[in-house]
Amino acid sequence: MSRLKETYLNEIAGGMQKKFGYKNVMEIPKLDKIVINMGIGEAKDNAKVLDTAVKDLEIIAGQKVVLTRAKKSIANFKLREGMPIGCKVTLRGEKMYEFADRLINLALPRVRDFRGVNPNAFDGRGNYALGIKEQLIFPEIEYDKVDKVRGMDIIFVTTAKTDEEARELLTLFGMPFKK
Repeated sequence: MSRLKETYLNEIAGGMQKKFGYKNVMEIPKLDKIVINMGIGEAKDNAKVLDTAVKDLEIIAGQKVVLTRAKKSIANFKLREGMPIGCKVTLRGEKMYEFADRLINLALPRVRDFRGVNPNAFDGRGNYALGIKEQLIFPEIEYDKVDKVRGMDIIFVTTAKTDEEARELLTLFGMPFKK
């Protein structure tokens, strides 16, 4: 069992139950899934770009990646319906906690001029979105083998009903929010 999940089971759940006054253990918010998404706009011109992005994301997530395809044709962008334009991966269970632990404790502190993540990026339903500008912050990515710096979106989906509950949950996990 990952260290983060163990911490959640032992300390975080109890602390949240006291703070928000949950009467039932099943009411306590928990991390449901983490979705990592990489949009690759230049994939329409060059298919090899998409392959390297998929490889990077698979190394970061430790799981197979799914290609995302265009839903509509847009002539101005030279885009046809069904063209692959990105990739994503959904992490659940043990891999999710392991990834969250690596992101919070290893990757985010490696970001240049890092002062914390935006505390206002909640969607109103208890989910948190985080944008990363470069995949190099993850220690698994070898600097020499990177052809182009790419960013990604990381979405933390929780079972929390409000943003306040979700913010407290992620803070207890160790998410470094800006003050």
